[in-house]
Order: sequence, then structure tokens, then C-alpha cells
Amino acid sequence: MDYSLATDVHYDGDGRAVAAGIAFADWTSDRIARTEIVPIADVAPYRPGHFYERELPCLLTLLERLDPLPATILVDGYVTLGTDGRDGLGAHLHRALDGRVPVIGIAKTRFAGTPAGTEIYRGRSTRPLYVTSRGIALDEAKRLVRAMHGRNRLPTLVAAADRACREASQAASLLPAMRPPR
Repeated sequence: MDYSLATDVHYDGDGRAVAAGIAFADWTSDRIARTEIVPIADVAPYRPGHFYERELPCLLTLLERLDPLPATILVDGYVTLGTDGRDGLGAHLHRALDGRVPVIGIAKTRFAGTPAGTEIYRGRSTRPLYVTSRGIALDEAKRLVRAMHGRNRLPTLVAAADRACREASQAASLLPAMRPPR
């Protein structure tokens, strides 16, 4: 099955996290093809400016469970940062996958220096989303995110990934946690 994957990670504050992936085959549908949830132990602490060090191992642990890899991955955050295009989480993920999978970043908050060309508006929202990408042209990434199902600012399946990891995090104490690769 050729599919794309919306991802998110939720942290519990005790060095644990839950990564979620929502697989889908149609960018315009709300139909979930598969949900993958991975509890993770020993998450790196947050360091300002180094968010990827915390989230990337969680996403790689999630992706280890998927065969084949998705055709496209959506991350909650930036692929590139600022006007100079510094590497954000998505660029680090794209590199970790040897450039085999395009990565689209969907951020809800503007990062300092984010170019205006990354903004899109969905539904009736007056607040933009910020779309960045690697391995796929920015205009195409923006078109795909705009086309995603949902009347709200956040596409239905992106919100489903957020909800899945938050709900699983509440039950994570019942599940064995995996250690992310170092």
C-alpha cells in the first residue's frame, strides 16, 4: 500500500514519550488506514534550539515498525527554520532516512524569521499554519496540506495523530516502553 503518515510525539514529563503515526492513502479523505503507537522510555531532555535531538529518536523508533516506509511523512513542527533554512526536525528526519522519504512540516506557531511564503490558511481560520518541506517542492507540500480533509485550521488526520499520542500517553504506564536508538 502506498501511504503517507502524519506523526506526533507527546511527552509525559518523566522522561517518557509516546509517538503516534496515522497512515492514510488519500490526502483528501478522513479515512485512517493504520494507527501505530509506540511508548518510548529515556527521552532526551529538551534543549532550546535542539528540539530535534529529543523528537527525532522517537520518530525513528516509530518508523522502525513500518514496512514499507511511507511515501511522505508529516511532522508536527518545522523542516527548515528561519530565512536561512537551517535544519529543523523534518530536515534531520529526511537526512536520517537518507533522503528516501519526503518530509512535510506543519507548524502551528511562527518561528522567528519564518518566511511569509510558508503560510497557508485552512477552513475559516484566520491563523495560519506554517508549512516547510524537504524532498518535495514547498508549493506542492502546501497544496497537499490545504487539500487535506477537515474544516478546521489543523487537518483531520494531523489532529488524529496528536489525539492518538495524547490518549496513549495516558495509558502508557500500562505498556512497556521502547528505548530510542542512540
